Amino acid sequence: MHYRHNKCLVPAAKDLRKNMTKEERRLWFDFLRDYPVRFMRQKPLGQYIVDFYCAAAHLVIELDGSQHYDAPAIAHDAERTAYLKQLGISVVRIPNDEINENFQGVCEYIDHLVHRSI
Repeated sequence: MHYRHNKCLVPAAKDLRKNMTKEERRLWFDFLRDYPVRFMRQKPLGQYIVDFYCAAAHLVIELDGSQHYDAPAIAHDAERTAYLKQLGISVVRIPNDEINENFQGVCEYIDHLVHRSI
């Protein structure tokens, strides 16, 4: 199943790229930007914009701050994940605390997921 590129989301994705959270910036600039397998940041996929997407591994990395832990956000995230799964894309959610407290472990985990998927 292929997703349809939603041109309406491109301006929002560009804005999100310019205004990344400190955790997104750290993961991007200190790991994913120069990772040997290409990742894209703030990538529109269908009706959603994902934090980081690796097409080769069919993998989405979502960094979750505290706003993701209330009931409406949990339901929305579950809907997103179900949609992406229908496209054959795995979704991994990483709490912001893990980026701040265990950055090396997060990088190793992402590396493992990419190599397992390719």
